Amino acid sequence: MPETTFLYRPVNQAELDLIAASGYHDFPPRLPEQPIFYPVLNEEYAIQISRDWNVPYYGVGYVVRFAVDNEYLAQFAIQNVGDAQHNELWVPAEQLAEFNHHIRGLIEVTATFRRP
Repeated sequence: MPETTFLYRPVNQAELDLIAASGYHDFPPRLPEQPIFYPVLNEEYAIQISRDWNVPYYGVGYVVRFAVDNEYLAQFAIQNVGDAQHNELWVPAEQLAEFNHHIRGLIEVTATFRRP
């Protein structure tokens, strides 16, 4: 079995519903105005986005965790977009179906945040 790395993603209810519809195997295709898929490298960053951005905008936010083959991930440079923990990968939208094929196991919800 190939070695894997856990990645995280903050998602809203609509995206989680589409993930659930795939049997928790795949992320849904990006919308035309979303040219990049942004998984993040640590849960703390995903929690921050979900809690601080998704909850105020959508009323609920989730964090999902999933494992991806290290060999496949090597093609994506780590992008830092702020503080030291704000590291993410930029996967072009047209590569998302291929990215999904390299997910090992299921996409799992690790945190839920709701408006008080």
